[in-house]
Order: sequence, then structure tokens, then C-alpha cells
Amino acid sequence: MSYGLGAYKKTSIHTASKEQILLMLYQAAIKNCKKAIEAVEQNQIAKKGEYIGKLQDIVIELNNSLDFEVGGKVAQELSSLYDYVLFASTQANIKIDAELLKSCLQVLITLYDGWNEAIKSLKTTKSPTNNQQEE
Repeated sequence: MSYGLGAYKKTSIHTASKEQILLMLYQAAIKNCKKAIEAVEQNQIAKKGEYIGKLQDIVIELNNSLDFEVGGKVAQELSSLYDYVLFASTQANIKIDAELLKSCLQVLITLYDGWNEAIKSLKTTKSPTNNQQEE
């Protein structure tokens, strides 16, 4: 990786909002899950393990960042989904099974889409819709 690109990525992470970081984590998890599926399909066993390891590291980080006091039931349900992804990806790693990884991918994409929409709607409700004063 060139220095400029590395510096750009590092700066973008350090200056990102919590919401942007959350989406970046999901994007990275999705990317690694797709690469793991591809590695299984191409019988690249070492690469499969590497990508599943990266995927699991991200999911563990997402799970560890949950605040159960604030998030309540939603945080519990997210934790259950993360546990599923960890279990299924571990089984996929052991069994060399792309289908299990595809189910993980579907969960991650669904969560990413949900968070992305929630963040968009949050931004639109925070931004002023009309700068005119009422008469």
C-alpha cells in the first residue's frame, strides 16, 4: 500500500464519527466474509481461515461495543445475531462450508442496511428542514 493511501485511510478513521466507524466495521466484515466465501469456493484453505479470522475479530469488536443499559432489548438481539455469526463462521471454517458463510453474509448485509438507514433518518431529523421563520 502506498504511503498516501495508508495515511488517507488512517486519517479518515481518526476523523470519522461513531456512526461512520460503525458502518466501516460492517463494510469490512462484509468484505472479509465475501473473501472467505471466495476462498472456500477456490479451495484456498489458508486464505479462508485468514478472512474468517478477520471477520470474527470485527464481529467480536461490534459485540463488545454494545451498551446493554442503553440498548436494552435491541442490544441483546444484536448480541444474539453476532453470536450466530461467530458460531456459523466457526462452523464454516471447520467444515469448509461456503453456505454457512453466505448465511453470515446475509445477516451482516441486513444489519448494515438497517444501520445505514437509521443513520440517514437520524441525520435528516437533526438537520433543519426549513430556515424560514413562520409568519
